[in-house]
Amino acid sequence: MTSILVVDGANTVGSRPDGWWKDRAGAARRLHEALMVADTSYDEIVLVLEGAAKGGVVAGRDAHVLTVHAPGNGDDTIVAQARAAAERGDSVAVVTADRVLQTRVARHASIHSPTWLLDQL
Repeated sequence: MTSILVVDGANTVGSRPDGWWKDRAGAARRLHEALMVADTSYDEIVLVLEGAAKGGVVAGRDAHVLTVHAPGNGDDTIVAQARAAAERGDSVAVVTADRVLQTRVARHASIHSPTWLLDQL
């Protein structure tokens, strides 16, 4: 069984008041770079980006990190990623502080907070 960590990029970046709103693409790039070198217990990390943040990281696989550009609402893409992984039989966790999104993915995944993830990086 593969373990998958689906990361709500906007919610994770937005959890720290470090000026991310001035350069959303740069903040997404920094998160991606940190995920690339993170020592986690997950086999694959799926980073979901939306809006201007998509300009910071090319969509696609980069080693164990898969970057997915949401065509619209990032939450819908996160739910789809978590559901697809769970349906394949993978063990899934989602990183988000968004309570509505947590409820939407609870059937398919365990939940971690952005603080939990950032403490891992």
